[in-house]
Amino acid sequence: MATRPTPGPQLLLDATLLDGTRADLRIEDGRIAAVTPVPPGRELPAAAGPGERRLNGALLLPALVDGHAHLDKTFLGAPWQPHRETADLRAQIASERQQRREVADRLPVADRAEALARRMAALGTGHVRSHVDVDPDTGLDHLYAVLEARERVRELIDVQLVAFPQSGVVAEPGVAQLLDAALREGAELIGGLDPFGFDGDVDGQLDVVFELAERHGAGVDIHLHDGGAPGVAQLRAIAARTAALGLGGRVAVSHAYCLGQLEPRELDSVAAVLTDAGVAVMTNGPARSMPPVKRLHERGVLVFAGSDNIRDAWWPYGTGDMLERATVIGLQGDLMTDQDLCLAADLATAHAARALGLAEYGIAVGGRADLVAVAAHSVPEAVAAHPERLLVLHRGHPVLDRLAP
Repeated sequence: MATRPTPGPQLLLDATLLDGTRADLRIEDGRIAAVTPVPPGRELPAAAGPGERRLNGALLLPALVDGHAHLDKTFLGAPWQPHRETADLRAQIASERQQRREVADRLPVADRAEALARRMAALGTGHVRSHVDVDPDTGLDHLYAVLEARERVRELIDVQLVAFPQSGVVAEPGVAQLLDAALREGAELIGGLDPFGFDGDVDGQLDVVFELAERHGAGVDIHLHDGGAPGVAQLRAIAARTAALGLGGRVAVSHAYCLGQLEPRELDSVAAVLTDAGVAVMTNGPARSMPPVKRLHERGVLVFAGSDNIRDAWWPYGTGDMLERATVIGLQGDLMTDQDLCLAADLATAHAARALGLAEYGIAVGGRADLVAVAAHSVPEAVAAHPERLLVLHRGHPVLDRLAP
């Protein structure tokens, strides 16, 4: 795909920033060149000038960040697929294998992944971390498909890929070799799945995951659904390995349901371990056992948000809207005050950007012009109402523009 020419200078006039102040932004060469406070009592000419967009006080956010998705799993674009109930995790994985073969005959993985990525981009998501199945059934096919989709949408959204062992790491022969190959072929991170509950071998799985991370200079993002004492023990093991290898800031645990099942004293103890090691926690706001976002944040744990599954074999829900996801997390986590709602927004913006290691992120001079304007006048309002998107820019290029004259 040919790279689009960089747009000429642009002016975003009268935006409300995160702190409630009003400012004009000048964008040049895909970056924020200036942020200038709006003078009191200013009156603009009736007609907009070249490259001007008037926000009229609409809230301007840095691009939304989806810290956990599965682009290869979505059925988006294919005919509606009724959800198939199963007895347990292993049965669900087997059912998914069958269903994804049926859907792939109608619409390839790359096309469905592209459809979801385009929907995310139009809703203001500028960056997404997608886990991609790597297992004996698919080999590297899903990775190659999402790499193809990533190339198709690279002017709209940045996609970071995790090689995800959906069938376990040591439970099936050959997975370690496939993960190694996936990291050579374009995945930036290595994943894991319930080292105790699925593989039944915590040290065995973590040996593979962290050895490959060290060998390839890759980050780590492990799905952890196990609850109770086994879940806590695995969190401590992951933190210990992270600290030993100096991988702080490059390791995340997705879901970590066990954190929502602990008494305050034990929760604080585990939080301290995670904070000291630099292990982040992703949540999508599940109905049961959600990590206590506010308390973890107050104790220094980097907590961030992701959409997880969207219209796939795991569940039929999901829109790809990260402001809506912030709303879900806020409701589940009893985040009610304006300060709490700002934290919910941070989970899908600044916190997720840190977890993904994004450079030049945010509304500041020199930063990339990855921006989204929404029909709200404050951050709390944006989380509570997940409002209409008015303008989406990716590296200064318009992805969506409802402000054009």
